[in-house]
Amino acid sequence: MLQLFFTIAFSAAPLTLYIPPVRCLTMFVETMEEMGTEGRVYSRRVFPRARIAWSRLLDCFFSSSPRRS
Repeated sequence: MLQLFFTIAFSAAPLTLYIPPVRCLTMFVETMEEMGTEGRVYSRRVFPRARIAWSRLLDCFFSSSPRRS
């Protein structure tokens, strides 16, 4: 049982190197929240336009009758 404990402990130890300290993590979270709020304004304008453009493009490709001017 002791061997299993040491195996698990030493295999999990390198994983702690990938986890940043809490003081760095809070700055990271603040930065991500700021980017989210700034990006939200941009995405509210772009996504409806992108959906309209995409639907028009698909409509041109998949329309059953060709359009004539």
